[in-house]
Amino acid sequence: MNKEDKATNPRRLEKWRFRCPLTEKINPGETSQWSQSLENLLRSKYGMATFHTFLKSEFSDENIEFWLACEDFKKTRSLSRLSSRAKKIFERYIKAEAPKEINIDHVTRELIKQNVHAPTKVCFDEAQRIVFGLMERDSYPRFLRSDMYRSLLESVSNGIKV
Repeated sequence: MNKEDKATNPRRLEKWRFRCPLTEKINPGETSQWSQSLENLLRSKYGMATFHTFLKSEFSDENIEFWLACEDFKKTRSLSRLSSRAKKIFERYIKAEAPKEINIDHVTRELIKQNVHAPTKVCFDEAQRIVFGLMERDSYPRFLRSDMYRSLLESVSNGIKV
């Protein structure tokens, strides 16, 4: 079974719907706003959770996890914590053969490798911009076409409590 089959398998989808408490908390207007832009989707905590679940089902959740790690990193106040968090992000997402390696160009990877020794809050901005673009052009359109999203829209609009 390939990734696409796993993401759209009706049995898997029903399993997700059964365990998803989101339909009780989301209104139809919120879910329809998710289809207007990736930014709208990521602004919603339920949208973020749903998108993350979708990406996990496709085995491609490293991009959203990196993006979230960068958002959290930017909120870091302590310089010592900034340094340790930068190293963790680098080890997990940036370095070659990292466990959750993201798809960025060599130049950006090398620049981050150099900057991680004396990190600033913006040292991952270029990689985060690249990853956002990848999600916006690739993962997000697939999410909008997915059975998972369509089923959620239908459940919310019909007022079904699953």
